[in-house]
Parts: sequence; structure tokens; C-alpha cells
Amino acid sequence: MKHLKKFIGAVAAALMVFAMTVTPAFAASGTNDNSGSITINDAEPGHTYNAYQVLVLESYNTDKGAYSYKANADWAEWLATQTQYVSVDAQGYVTWVKDADVAAFAKAAIAHAKEAKIAAKGTQKAPAAAEGAQYSTVTFSNLNLGYYLVDTTVGTLCSLDTTTPSATMEEKNELPPVKKEVKEDSTNNWGDENSAEIGDTVEFKTTITAKKGAESYVLHDVMSKGLTLNADSIKVQVGGTDLAAANYTLKTSDLNDGCTFEIEFTQSYLDTITADTDIVVTYSAVVNENAVIFVDANTNKTKLAFGEDHRDETTWDETKTYTYKVDVVKTDGDNKVLDGAEFKLYDAKTSGNEIALIEVSDGVYRLAKDDETGVDHITTVNGQLEIKGLDANTTYWLEETKAPEGYNKLSGRVEIAVKDANIDATVNGGVWHEGDGGIHVVNKAGNILPSTGGMGTTIFYVAGGAIVIAAAATLVYRKRMESNR
Repeated sequence: MKHLKKFIGAVAAALMVFAMTVTPAFAASGTNDNSGSITINDAEPGHTYNAYQVLVLESYNTDKGAYSYKANADWAEWLATQTQYVSVDAQGYVTWVKDADVAAFAKAAIAHAKEAKIAAKGTQKAPAAAEGAQYSTVTFSNLNLGYYLVDTTVGTLCSLDTTTPSATMEEKNELPPVKKEVKEDSTNNWGDENSAEIGDTVEFKTTITAKKGAESYVLHDVMSKGLTLNADSIKVQVGGTDLAAANYTLKTSDLNDGCTFEIEFTQSYLDTITADTDIVVTYSAVVNENAVIFVDANTNKTKLAFGEDHRDETTWDETKTYTYKVDVVKTDGDNKVLDGAEFKLYDAKTSGNEIALIEVSDGVYRLAKDDETGVDHITTVNGQLEIKGLDANTTYWLEETKAPEGYNKLSGRVEIAVKDANIDATVNGGVWHEGDGGIHVVNKAGNILPSTGGMGTTIFYVAGGAIVIAAAATLVYRKRMESNR
């Protein structure tokens, strides 16, 4: 029995999910009287806690640190094989092996309980927290005294303790946090939101802080319709080094739960985690033609399922990707709208690159993706253009390639400076007024120029013709007169 005191000390000192404090008791016998209890403070509301009696406490004396354990019948055969942790003598008394790993024993024990389908001596679901509190309390009552293994669907490592006659455990609430981020390309900073053009590739990052005793981790990721996943870009790393592909399974198709992709980590890998470990998943997506326009956002959200049968999960963590639109209004000098003006869009005031545009409907265009061929030009309809899918904090330049008939073409490009909002216009009755918004572009008509020559020359031509006619008439008249004589 000399190892029993060391056994209890090792259990109390072990770094587990629950911090254990045991209520002292004096010497006792007759421990199968249902007088034991286990209280779990700071329990996670809604999570399930199971208590398994591994050892029967036959008798004990806390003053002398003497405890007499025998194997519970459900556990006896398995315990006999766990010689690295416990020793079972000929009478069935169980003692602890010096310097054995208590946490490893707890993990092995709970795995055996699930595999062998050993019934728990008590099962409790943590109630809702009281008003103003975050956690609640779980109590197991009417337990025979013994050495108990407590497991939780929080999904982290279970705890071990002895009921003498009661035990109190402090839940450490080690839910595995998940953080989702997106990169803003103008600053290269990671955050909750960004802006991008249609056709841009956007980078995402999800960080799972895995806990000791991690169980059944599955990462779920959902992208809205305006984002197209680059499946080949998915990378899983720990400490900046790629995690071996054998440690997880990636699925990007044949998913029936609405997810864009899922990553399931093997339990054999999770069992190697002995302290908080950041698992970083990075990937990218393209903003596509289905992208919604600000104020709506193109979302990407992530959650982690964990615990027994993946029955528990974190809340969704979401990023938002915004894209914007501008309205262009074309008028004459009196602010009356003009149809038929043709434009192209560029990324610079002079020279630069033409930005390809796709016609969505009459007068409405969007930026093209890399695999699309844009239209030759864009044309005003009812004096207006709408261009969608633009990036914030970006300047674009609109070049007029053809003015409406009878109007002078613009001599230079028009600046379109997109900030963090749409540039909207409202035109009523075919006339744009100051304050109606949008990018206002004016064409002026030229006056008709005078013809060459002038009226003076024309008069001479007319007068000369009249003189010739008069002379001819006079000549004819004289000839008739002479004939009459």
C-alpha cells in the first residue's frame, strides 16, 4: 500500500482539463452505500458529463493517506493489461505505478470506455447558466465511493478523482477557439473584412487553437455564392510547417451539409497534442460574377465540430468581403441626359491597362474575371452607366472613345475615386441636378460654322444672269421690228 499515497498525489498534480480539489474525510468503511457525490463547477451549459467508476474504494483513511482500491467489474480485465499505469495483486487490489503518466491513463481509459461501451454510473447535462452568469453546475449524487473517470462532450481530456465521500472538480472550459480572418490587399493586414474587385483573388486564414485531449475535430467552411474556392490553395500548417497529409482528410466535393470544404483531423494526430496548439488553415477564393454589391457582403464562415460523435461545435466565425459600384451620368451643357456616348475603363490617368467589362444588361456592366473577354466599349443608356464590382480605396479612369452625335469628345480621362461606399446617382425627368450624385460627365455641342464665299458673290452671279437675259430679249425684239418694216 505504500504507493497509494503517491498515487493520489500524482492524480492531484496532473495537468488535466479539470482542476481537482477533494473534500477531506476521515477514515471510513462500507463504501457501497450510495453516499458519494461529484460536483463540477463552471460547467459548460448544454454539454454532457459522464462519470465512470473505474475502481471501487473499499476503505480509506485520509489522515494516514491510506486508500484501498479494487477494480470495478466492468474494468477489471482491461486494468490487468495496463501494467504501465497500475499494478493488480493476487487479491485484486490496485496500486499506482510510480511516475506513470496520469493524463495518458485517463485518455486510454476513456477510449476503452467508449470502445467497450461501458455504461456510465451517472450522466448529466449541464443546465443553463443563471442570469448574469456564463457557466453552471453539474452534480452527480448517490454514487458508490470509488475512483471516477469524468468525461465531457466539450471534447477535451477527462478528469480522474476519488469520492471520499464527495469530490469537487473545477471545469476549465477549454473549448477550442476558432478565429477566421481575411487579408485586405491594400494593406496586407488580416482582419474581419476586406474589399476587392470582381475577378480578384482573396486570401483567407482560419486558426484552430487545439487543446490537450482534443477529440474528433472537423473544420467546416462555407462560402457565399460570390466567392469561388481555389481548392488547390488549401494548406494546413502547425508552427509554420505543413502538417502531414496523413493527419487529416480534406473534402471539397460531395458534401451534403452546405459546406464549401471540410477538414477532418485524425484522432491519432489529435492524441499527440499535449498543450495548446495553433492549427492554421490558409486558402484563397476568387470574387466571381455572383458577388453581391455593398451594402451586402460576400461572406466566408467557419466553425469547428468536436467531441464525441462531433456532437458539439463552436459558433460560426465570419469574414465579409465587399465590392462596390458607380453610376455615371452623361449630359449636355444644360444637364440634359445624352445617349450614345461610348467609354472604356482604365487603371491609370494616361496609358495604363484597360479594365475588361462584361455587359449585364442595357447600360449595366461589371468587371470581367480573368477567363472572360470584355466588350469593346460601354455605352450610355438614358444618359447613364452602372459599373459594378469595383475595389474600395482605388482610383479608376473613364475614357470617352465616342461622343454623342453633334457633341465634342472629352479631351482626357475622367477620374472615378472609389472609397468605402457606392457612388450612386438619381436622375428624374431626363435632367441631372446638382446633388443627384454619381460621376457627372458633360459633353458640349459645337455651333454650325459659316459657309465659304458669302452672299456678295451670289448677288453678282444673279445680276449677271439677269443682264444676259435682258440683252437677249432686246436683240430678239429689234429683229422683229426690222422684219415688220
